[in-house]
Amino acid sequence: MPTSKRLLLGLGLAALIMESVVIQPALAADKVSLFKVVTTKDEIVIGISEGDLAQMEGQNAGGVAKALVAKGSMSVWQYAVRKSASGDLEQSPLHKIGLIASDSLRVEPYATPLKVLPIDETKK
Repeated sequence: MPTSKRLLLGLGLAALIMESVVIQPALAADKVSLFKVVTTKDEIVIGISEGDLAQMEGQNAGGVAKALVAKGSMSVWQYAVRKSASGDLEQSPLHKIGLIASDSLRVEPYATPLKVLPIDETKK
């Protein structure tokens, strides 16, 4: 009996390790950072995938602002709050928009207690 219990425990531990190794990179690829873009007229929440953010200097709100100024414009996903099928509120990509650099623009990190859904690039 002790050998079979050790074998079962070992197999369970191996399965747990394999699951974390296989699933974690897939989840990390879907991570999205939210930012609030403020102008003199309005403000919106945008989401940038971790992969796209990694290509920006600073990988924060300052890096997003610098990239926007350097490029003059950029395409990002606008995020909005919606109800999920279960009734919970979540931050979801609404549609892809274009941002144009302007003197009255401010980019801030945006924290939310809600679940943030990943960007689905197939909905471009």
